[in-house]
Amino acid sequence: MDLALRAGLQGWKFLYVGSIKVLSELPSTLKAYRSQQHRWSCGPAVLYKKMFWDILAAKKISAFKKFYMIYNFFIARRVVSTFFSFFFFSILLPLNIIFPEVQIPMWELIYIPTAINLLNSVGTPRSFHLIILWVLFENVMALHRFKATLIGFFEAGRANEWIVTQKLGNVQKPKSIATVTRNFRLKDRFHCLEIFIGLFLLVSACFDYLCRDDYFYFFVLPQSIMYLAVGFQFIGLNVPG
Repeated sequence: MDLALRAGLQGWKFLYVGSIKVLSELPSTLKAYRSQQHRWSCGPAVLYKKMFWDILAAKKISAFKKFYMIYNFFIARRVVSTFFSFFFFSILLPLNIIFPEVQIPMWELIYIPTAINLLNSVGTPRSFHLIILWVLFENVMALHRFKATLIGFFEAGRANEWIVTQKLGNVQKPKSIATVTRNFRLKDRFHCLEIFIGLFLLVSACFDYLCRDDYFYFFVLPQSIMYLAVGFQFIGLNVPG
């Protein structure tokens, strides 16, 4: 991403060729996937902070392209989409259930974040039958990505961490399985923040079902289950000790 950004500032033009298909390997475990997503969200935030003034001062590109780089390259994809997905479904909606005095329009509470998630999924039409599970999972990962973005922007904690993502093909080898098993720690099985949000959503869904009649629990209950599934790492390949 750093190389692409610097090439763009020099006036280079890029051509996307969607007809070329290549094989790729997936992360081997949920932990590996989370580490990959942390790097992909944290890295651009660090890059944005370091390159912001260079983008504004670039002389070989137009003002529109500068705006495009700052907004689309960083803000829209790394901040807006993750913040909306996480905040509206996981924070604002349950708070609206618990505090009914605050009236928030349905289009703002449900339709906008749902539309953002659906627009992110149009690139994989063959997986459309998994759209509900995908949206629920993406809302959970939005929390992880948004946290990583903040870490990168403020250059805190794991901002400069670089861990090569362990791929599925490698972990299926006998030696790799033995290594993963030997290094498995119980604390790696639990993600406290996801568990906390999942319990918060579960309480909100139960409260909505028992005390209110707006049917928000249809949205909140499945989301709480997904948070808890990720929090207790019941998703993905696990090699227990």
